[in-house]
Amino acid sequence: MPISKNLVGPGSQLDADPAPGADETKFKTDNTSAAYYNSQYYTLHKNQVQPIPAARPNVPANLDLANFVPKQIINAITNAGKITFHAVGDTGAAKVNRSQTVLTAIEHEASVADAMTADVMNGGAAGPAFFFHLGDVIYNFGEAQYYYDQFYEPFRGYDRPIFAIPGNHDGACFGSGSSAPQIPTLDAFLTNFCSAQPGPSPDAGGLVRSAMTQPAVYFTLDAPFVSVIGLYSNVLEGPGVLSSQGGHFPLVNDQLDFLASELARLKPQRNANKRAIIIALHHPPLSADAKHGGSSGALADLDTVCKQAKLWPDVILSGHAHLYQRFTRKMSNGQEIPYIVSGSGGFAATKPQTALPPAPITIGDHTLVIDPIIEFGYLKMQTDAKMLTVTFQTATKQGVTVRDTVTVDLKNGVILASGQPAPRPAKVPKPEKAPKRAKGRKPAGKGKGAKHS
Repeated sequence: MPISKNLVGPGSQLDADPAPGADETKFKTDNTSAAYYNSQYYTLHKNQVQPIPAARPNVPANLDLANFVPKQIINAITNAGKITFHAVGDTGAAKVNRSQTVLTAIEHEASVADAMTADVMNGGAAGPAFFFHLGDVIYNFGEAQYYYDQFYEPFRGYDRPIFAIPGNHDGACFGSGSSAPQIPTLDAFLTNFCSAQPGPSPDAGGLVRSAMTQPAVYFTLDAPFVSVIGLYSNVLEGPGVLSSQGGHFPLVNDQLDFLASELARLKPQRNANKRAIIIALHHPPLSADAKHGGSSGALADLDTVCKQAKLWPDVILSGHAHLYQRFTRKMSNGQEIPYIVSGSGGFAATKPQTALPPAPITIGDHTLVIDPIIEFGYLKMQTDAKMLTVTFQTATKQGVTVRDTVTVDLKNGVILASGQPAPRPAKVPKPEKAPKRAKGRKPAGKGKGAKHS
């Protein structure tokens, strides 16, 4: 079904620029926020959570994709009997140091953003319907002045809505004083993603993408065949925090009531095999990366609510660790849930800080299924509410490569197929010789990494 290049949503929302130009080669605003790590406020409060901004009053906690895309997109999804969408985190192009130039940093994010944009342009009305960002839209501090270079410009041609949960860098605070931040936590994120109206963003630098109208920094996106519940895991480098955890983090108003309510609302459709359920949060509940390790408190919170609801998500997505990881967690009821970390969207691709033995690695009820992939890339997801397939694709100047895929049978709650595609041999082997078996990826070694990431 052919569609016009640029869509207009039911609320007059605009996504892509009419004529996107070439990728930028330098920042419009140099990213100097690394200096803020030495500020008095950040130094004193870097190990403390920040309060969660209140939801906009009298606004439902769930969004309907139909209110963000024209009817022809919803019709195409319905006629196809399935929906496709993107997800990835940690896209902000700001990692500049002695070994990496501004141009290199920009190119890393652009390779991912341009590949996702090409998916949309080549997919027609039934192509990817939206992008769900897994947090850390902006680095290193989530200030408004960096939104053009790190968000609006890279995704200027992405002609679909972009929903987002914040990452720790989006909510990080700094300031010359000790008691109050210079800019309130998540100030720019709220402007660009939780606006009361879908008008032009003051941070878009003249690009046309409309500000999003999410009800809060945690919300549910309802789309045909799938709902994505997005949670905010706060500002710490680690661990992620979803609740006060029994008063240990008193500033954090509880999102768990919201999660419980949403699971109850979605349960009838999930039980009727009409909808897949995905939970997304920035900090990974499970991670083999010692620098950005798993968040046990967040994992426990999710477990508590899901047990009470008697409903587990079909997939859990996160970012934060700057690589791709896929775990399978086998629950006591036999359900197999992929826990996927996709945090190499542009800012960095960083090895785990401790060496790992070759996958699979099983600890308790979860297994690291494949060796971590330390390359820039993104997730392409598809579901018809009966099956759900997640594909990780790496993106470079040379093109897009499928690196991992997993398919979940939603009715039976089991993984049907998964794995990394076998590499194609450079030459056709002679008949009398068997092709060499592909060597497995070496265990991830200790990487230098950035001081702040």
